[in-house]
Amino acid sequence: MRTSLRSDRTRRDTAATVSVPAAAAALAVLAVVAAPDAARTAVAWTAVLAAAAFTAAALTALRALRASRTAREACARAEATAAELRARADHTAATLRAEAERSVAEVRAHAHRALAEARAHAEHAVAAARAESEEAAAAARAEADRAVEAARADAARARAESDQAVAAARAESEGALAAARAEADRARAEARHSETARTTAVTACANAAARMQALATGMLAELRAMEHRHSDEDVLHDLLHLDHRTAQAGRLADSLAVLTGARSGRRWAKPIVMESILRGAMGRIAGYQRVRTHCTSRAAVAGHAAEGVMHALAELLDNAANFSPPTAEVHVYVEEVPAGVVVTVEDSGLVMSDVQLRRAEQAVCCDQDSGLSGLSGTRLGLAVVGRLARKHGLTVSYRPSARGGTGALMLIPHELVVRTRDDDRLGRLALTTAAPPAAPPAGSSGAGP
Repeated sequence: MRTSLRSDRTRRDTAATVSVPAAAAALAVLAVVAAPDAARTAVAWTAVLAAAAFTAAALTALRALRASRTAREACARAEATAAELRARADHTAATLRAEAERSVAEVRAHAHRALAEARAHAEHAVAAARAESEEAAAAARAEADRAVEAARADAARARAESDQAVAAARAESEGALAAARAEADRARAEARHSETARTTAVTACANAAARMQALATGMLAELRAMEHRHSDEDVLHDLLHLDHRTAQAGRLADSLAVLTGARSGRRWAKPIVMESILRGAMGRIAGYQRVRTHCTSRAAVAGHAAEGVMHALAELLDNAANFSPPTAEVHVYVEEVPAGVVVTVEDSGLVMSDVQLRRAEQAVCCDQDSGLSGLSGTRLGLAVVGRLARKHGLTVSYRPSARGGTGALMLIPHELVVRTRDDDRLGRLALTTAAPPAAPPAGSSGAGP
């Protein structure tokens, strides 16, 4: 029994010996964990010392369990020592905590002071920058004001100079305009005077042409009467020659009348057959002996247009005869077409170039009237043909001739063409051949071109 109790007590002592250091270590760890960071090292040392002391005391107490009251007193003293150590440790921890709080307060105060200093420095820098910017702005504003004043002064000077220049230019332009207006008035007056002179000249020319026409008509009538009175062949030949020359002078007077816009030639009461038209045209040119006619047409030209057609054909025949060799023949063909009657005049003279053909067609074009400007002796006949073509609706064109020269084609529109029977044609032939200046028989009738 006693052995058993002793073994139990031994086991309890052993357990107490083991558990006491563990508890002391746990208390030390708890003390270290619970202590502030700043005082954790001191608390740790204190806790270690306390744990060591507590362990020693506990071991001593455990060893003294078997002892008497002395051991209990030693244990009490150890406990008191441990309490004192604990108190010291608490005091040390409180002291460290207070020091840590003071350190934190000092750091916070230092931070506040640094922040206040930084704020004050920043405010001072901002104030300095604001003052500097205000000074710069004031300087820039003053400079801008000076620049604006200078620009305003320059603008005023430039405006004054421009006003002076404008005034000078206006005065100069007004002077030039007045001079130009005066010059224009003079030119207008000269133009009016020139136009008046031209109109007067044209009127005088037209009057002269009318007088020449009347004179030529009277001379032809007298020559016809003389031809009927004289039977001597020599005298009759001379009278026929004068008749022919007078007919040419009458054509020239008719040309002047056409160009000046006066009445040209006579108006026939009845249609004139194409054969009489051709003979009348031949009787008005110098080289009528070289003209060969080829006409089988029974058509006739209306009386109001017969004189104009005859005159235009005379001009075309005269051009063909003048621009052909002296012995070359000029052939005239008459062909009836649906649009009217085409009269073709072909010569074997000089071949006209394309440019000359275009110029000739422009001169006789019925859609173009160039007036009397630019007329020359060689283009007078073309101008007359053009005027007559425009008046009666004739169409005149030019082309190279198969005979080596130039061919002139004149289309008499169907509005001016009248179809006749054989008996009417013969009667009109007798009527018309007695009225125009008769030419010596020339040419023969044959086939068309």
